[in-house]
Amino acid sequence: MSAAVTIAWRLLRGGGRRGLIGAGLTLAAVAVSTAFLMFTVAVNVAFEHRADREAWRNPVPADAARAVAVQGVRRDFFQGRMITVAEVAALRPGVAPPPGAARFPAPGEAWLSPALAALVRETPPDRLGGRFPNVAGTLAGETLVHPGELVAVLGRAPDDPALAPGRGGDGVAPTPVADFTGRHGADAVAYQSLALVAGVLMVVPLLVFSGAAARLTVARRDQRLAALRLVGATPGQVVGMTVVEAILLALAGAVAGVAGYLAMTPLLARITVAGGTWFVADLWPGVLITFGVLLAVPLLVGASAVLGLRRVVVSPLGVARRETPPGMRVLRVVAFLAVVGAFPVLGRGNAGVVVVAVALALPFLAVNLVGPWVVALIGRVMAGTARRPAWLLAGRRLVDDPRSAWRTVGGVALTGFVAGFVGLLSPSAGLLGDAPADRLRLGVPAAQAATVQAGAERRLRAAGVPARVTVTGTGDRRLVEVTPEPAATPGSTGGSPREGSPEVLERARTALDGLVPGRGASTPAEDDLPGMLLLGDIRTGTVVVLAVSLLVATTSAGITAASSVLDRRQTYALLRLAGTPLSVLDRARRSETLVPLVVMGGGSVATGMFCALPFVYAGLNVTGVLALGVCVVGGFAGVVGAGALSSPLLRSVTANPGPRPD
Repeated sequence: MSAAVTIAWRLLRGGGRRGLIGAGLTLAAVAVSTAFLMFTVAVNVAFEHRADREAWRNPVPADAARAVAVQGVRRDFFQGRMITVAEVAALRPGVAPPPGAARFPAPGEAWLSPALAALVRETPPDRLGGRFPNVAGTLAGETLVHPGELVAVLGRAPDDPALAPGRGGDGVAPTPVADFTGRHGADAVAYQSLALVAGVLMVVPLLVFSGAAARLTVARRDQRLAALRLVGATPGQVVGMTVVEAILLALAGAVAGVAGYLAMTPLLARITVAGGTWFVADLWPGVLITFGVLLAVPLLVGASAVLGLRRVVVSPLGVARRETPPGMRVLRVVAFLAVVGAFPVLGRGNAGVVVVAVALALPFLAVNLVGPWVVALIGRVMAGTARRPAWLLAGRRLVDDPRSAWRTVGGVALTGFVAGFVGLLSPSAGLLGDAPADRLRLGVPAAQAATVQAGAERRLRAAGVPARVTVTGTGDRRLVEVTPEPAATPGSTGGSPREGSPEVLERARTALDGLVPGRGASTPAEDDLPGMLLLGDIRTGTVVVLAVSLLVATTSAGITAASSVLDRRQTYALLRLAGTPLSVLDRARRSETLVPLVVMGGGSVATGMFCALPFVYAGLNVTGVLALGVCVVGGFAGVVGAGALSSPLLRSVTANPGPRPD
């Protein structure tokens, strides 16, 4: 084994200029895939961190013997921004404070998050500060979901009506608790589930790309290893040399990828999800996961390299003579059809999210499995119907090495699957309608509606806020609606507001604070805000997934196109020596890329849309169609651009078409 390691190291160092280019391409491919793999894993870890910090707001009920405090959580708003208000009361002395607070709030005290504290200082008291009259301190960051979150912890007395048992509200009803550890809330679990599905959509192409990195410049390596086999190298030595070379390059690329990801984290932390950006520390997946990635990527690349050695080990003479390998079996198509056909059953709506994620990975792998077989079929059709030299050369090339041709377009084809899948699922911005934002409302029992209406009118008059108070609704619940009325300015003949509508609304909201214990006034648009945030985040996630997939696909196309030129430099040189114009070779390269891309790209998009059907509950929307169109156009542009960038390399390897000893 030591001899194999020594030979591999010498061959890697002494491969010449073109050998160094090939090694650089492999290293770059591994670095790119590792950086995006780190991002994909870190996003899921980041949502876990957020869920842990938010857990205290979802109290776990405790019996009377264990209860030390009562906790309720409700929502408040300020100019369309949500404020999370936790109301707590101690049942015993010496109770540990809620997360982020230095001590347990006394009745009437408020502990505010840094962003909310700054907002209170900058805003007139009659618009916001009046809701938190006695600020005792600032909450620490470990209690916040994101850096700019608005959170308040209010101290109450145990008999305060806001913490009365059975109190209605729009958050968490008052709950006796033994501590403030809590549990993951429904929203946090939903985001974690969506992040897991998005992770599968990104990580499978990345793993495929990482494995394909081991097959870059494969023809040159196979020729070299076949020569060593013919002069007496054992299969074990050939495998050992391949593993050493692949792992050395992959390890260097993986380290570069991790370093690149760490350099990008401050920029990635600015992505807004769930109403705010990220703490940079959230995007650090941890030492164990990082080392796991640094170990897994080289092992994957090494395993992929070894799996490609079958012909070199079994038939080195055939490799040395450049014989066309046997065709692939139709079993690939059968496996693809079986996986796609079974997906609606595996991914049905009542399946767990992990099952859905695993089921979603299977069509990805099936597309990657059937891709080379389809490429070979396309090549046979092209070669049989060729009327021009470029078309014939392209067809023969696809038949001769469909796996290499698939590596060039496979990234874009897999991105087409992602685009087809998320294009159907991307929600429309108007799915929840356009709720009004010009009036406040309070939900109350029907028996209390008149009392609350009178109290609201009295408070608004005292605060000097002109508004009309009405009661709407039927049944056991009523809505007390407060509509600010414009006040005429001096010298005017009509009604025009002295202040902007948002300011008037906030004055009215502050005046009404505490009128209904445990419930604040809100506009219909603000009541829809959590759902709107989720829909917006799904659209953001769609953009991120497609952007990552497109970047990986374009990078993959560029690297594999350059690698393909290096692999076939002797063939290109001999064709030039035989008199083939360089323009014909360039057209042949474009044809052998674009034709499979059209067929497999379209097929992948259709497969993705088919797999999305079990999860679609509404029709297509403009956002999804636009995302799908941008992805298709971007994929084609990336492949065409990658081919154009490798054209100078083609001219370089054919500049001296004289025969070479290799």
